[in-house]
Amino acid sequence: QVQLVESGGGLVQPGGSLRLSCAASGITLDYYATKWFRQAPGKEREEVSCIRSNPGRTYYADSVKGRFTISRDNAKNTVYLQMNSLKPEDTAIYYCATKGGPDCSSNPSTWGQGTQVTVSS
Repeated sequence: QVQLVESGGGLVQPGGSLRLSCAASGITLDYYATKWFRQAPGKEREEVSCIRSNPGRTYYADSVKGRFTISRDNAKNTVYLQMNSLKPEDTAIYYCATKGGPDCSSNPSTWGQGTQVTVSS
């Protein structure tokens, strides 16, 4: 059974940092592109970042470019999203998703349950 489990969300002040983790079981993450999405209340889901299968080229939405970094630890079968210089508009539920194909143009078929990120003073 394929499962993705996100963790690392929480409450942080503007300008702060968080690192989200997406741990996989039943699937080898470096065979597929893995994406981070977010959805804020009343807003459409937004694709935030993607890391393709090896060699692991990365992509970012303009809204997070320069502040967020996606990475993968193949030994731990985990993808991370390091989020720095957080803003209130980054507040959302963050989801990881994978198992669509090796490229970031693919649509993932497996999703995690999400982790809440709240940026507020």
